[in-house]
Amino acid sequence: MKRKYKTWALFLLLLSSVSAMATRRVHDELGREVTVPDSPQRIVCLAPSITDIVFKLGAGARVAGITDYTKYPPEALTKPSVGGVINPSLEKLASLQPDLVLAIADLNSFDLVRSIQGLGFPVFTIQPHGIAGIYHSVQSVGEAINERDRASALVKSLRVREDAVRRHVAGKKSPSLFFLLWPDPLMSAGKGAFINELIKIAGGSSITSDVENEWPRISLETVVARQPQYLLVVKGTAIDLANLRSRSGWNSLEALKHGRILYVDERINFPSPLAFDALEDLAKQLHP
Repeated sequence: MKRKYKTWALFLLLLSSVSAMATRRVHDELGREVTVPDSPQRIVCLAPSITDIVFKLGAGARVAGITDYTKYPPEALTKPSVGGVINPSLEKLASLQPDLVLAIADLNSFDLVRSIQGLGFPVFTIQPHGIAGIYHSVQSVGEAINERDRASALVKSLRVREDAVRRHVAGKKSPSLFFLLWPDPLMSAGKGAFINELIKIAGGSSITSDVENEWPRISLETVVARQPQYLLVVKGTAIDLANLRSRSGWNSLEALKHGRILYVDERINFPSPLAFDALEDLAKQLHP
């Protein structure tokens, strides 16, 4: 009986090894052909949003490394970090011996991707833009790590949540908002930014949705001229509103002057399934 058990265990080990060694050719979201393992077992995620996607796809046990500032899910924090999103340690990454590295185009530079590939590790890059981009990236990561069915199921569940929010706010007035990303230099979400799309779906109207570039610098004069009904700030932000009120020009912003402040869930910053938590939170605040 013991011999039979050992034989079966060896067979499963061999099967697992063969599966890990087999490769597939897939195209990432930059159109690059990438050769990836058939079943990646040591995945390094180069952005917190990617980590969220991989865990949501049920592959958290296969994550070998994350980056700094990863918060979700909590169990991801048990994984070693390779450093910052923009400048991770190649030495630390290499020590983890990943069989697949997942990158995000807007944060991980081409030079970084090329350096990682030079070390012999395949890099699959996503480039989410807008809500449609989040859906697409979930499917793309699912393809890269061979979890297509789970990715399809996850996208379906997220679409259901989006549709529920749309129904909740349908026919209601859309208050104007200014999303304060950072006060100095003054930055917000501009044209094409997924955060502005979330605001619209939640039943609001961003005053900077027509400003060119996704994350533009904007003048205080422009914000004051447009006089949003509410100032939208991320919960837990380091932005000091009391300090802003004492600065020249800011009290001309009626929303700040009269305390019309909305605090949105910090997950609004993640182009991943986490964004839908923030979407539901914001919709409830705008339309209780």
